[in-house]
Amino acid sequence: MQQGLMRLSHWLGALCKVIGGVSLLALLMVTIVDVGLRFLSDLTSGAVSLSVAGSVELVSYLLLFSLLAAMAASVEKSQVVVEVLTHRLNDSLKTRIHGFYLVGFAVMGLILCTGLIDSGRGALEHGEVTQDLRISMGPIYFFAAFLSALLSLRSLLHVVLSGVFGQEEETAHGE
Repeated sequence: MQQGLMRLSHWLGALCKVIGGVSLLALLMVTIVDVGLRFLSDLTSGAVSLSVAGSVELVSYLLLFSLLAAMAASVEKSQVVVEVLTHRLNDSLKTRIHGFYLVGFAVMGLILCTGLIDSGRGALEHGEVTQDLRISMGPIYFFAAFLSALLSLRSLLHVVLSGVFGQEEETAHGE
């Protein structure tokens, strides 16, 4: 069971890394193209006046997706170990404390997910769209809810792995 949970967690982590990477690359491309077109407009004194429509909202939603995906992808490495409090504890106890710490991320992911699902339903009911591009907000909220659910699920998997099975995880400082 433990190996199956680890494989599931690694697979979900890889999925989150792909989503986060694609979102980040798209964010960078929108930014580079928009800045390049604005620079071209300045060079030609406005003769070439092109820009990326809705670039600010595209960047903001892509940033949301990349951050949520990155959080879900690396949740097991999120604990900041305070050596003053844990240096005398044995490794088994540190691992179990790490598992308990991850419960907070699971709860946070669940709260974000339910709030975003509510927002998505409301957006679909009322026809809410983005300001510049007029894209429906429902799918944006639902995709963010999906990423929040992945954060919660991966946190719960690692709560079980470290809190129940006592499996050690890599922490923020590389232990």
